[in-house]
Amino acid sequence: MATRLVQVNMKARDDSGLGVFWAEVLGWEISSEEPGVTNLEPEGYVYPDPVAVCVDIVVSTEPKTVKNRVHLDLATTSTAHQAATVSRLRDLGATPADVGQGDVPWTVLADPEGNEFCVLEPRPRYRDTGPIAAVVVDCVDTRVMADFWGSATDWTVHEVTDHSAVLRSAKGVGPYLEFVRSPDAKTGWNRVHLDVRPYPGDDLEAEAARLRALGATAVDLDSDVPWRVFADPEGNEFCLLTPG
Repeated sequence: MATRLVQVNMKARDDSGLGVFWAEVLGWEISSEEPGVTNLEPEGYVYPDPVAVCVDIVVSTEPKTVKNRVHLDLATTSTAHQAATVSRLRDLGATPADVGQGDVPWTVLADPEGNEFCVLEPRPRYRDTGPIAAVVVDCVDTRVMADFWGSATDWTVHEVTDHSAVLRSAKGVGPYLEFVRSPDAKTGWNRVHLDVRPYPGDDLEAEAARLRALGATAVDLDSDVPWRVFADPEGNEFCLLTPG
């Protein structure tokens, strides 16, 4: 049994408005499965496919108060492309963000609701990822996170150091999942989190038990939903969706 990362879930005061922004950023199609939920995926995409990690934007009344522990890094193909991308995204409503990055070759921006993301300088690693180069998670111990997420999913661990860990779909396509060491402590619920899904024919409860054995902790939302909510070994919430 195993899961695979299928989407990033982002909370928003205005899911449809923020969805329009991110659809323009990524060049993806926009749809809605129900009121309060905006779905983004590439044109012609057949869900789920590791060639992309989709984005679900879900309405929430809770305000953003701290830097997100999960964010997106966007890929570029040249320094000119990076500059043009930053200019285009600022025209769409993105604003410069200071998260203590200092003098770095990438640009940190915030979307219209304050969610931080990075426009990277061109890097060979991300030449074939699509618009999202990586989904990045702040953490305290990169090795613990690599062990857990490498076992929880069927994604391949490519690199682990004391400062970062890098995973990617075993099929060698789509964005990377990266864990970056951060001194910031986690406070409150993550406004952006990961959603994973078992394969067709797998048993949801058996997969939930396997994740708990690996170190995940069940989170009780006191609501009747078909998926399961967990926290990884560092307390980052994630959803285990129904098999499919």
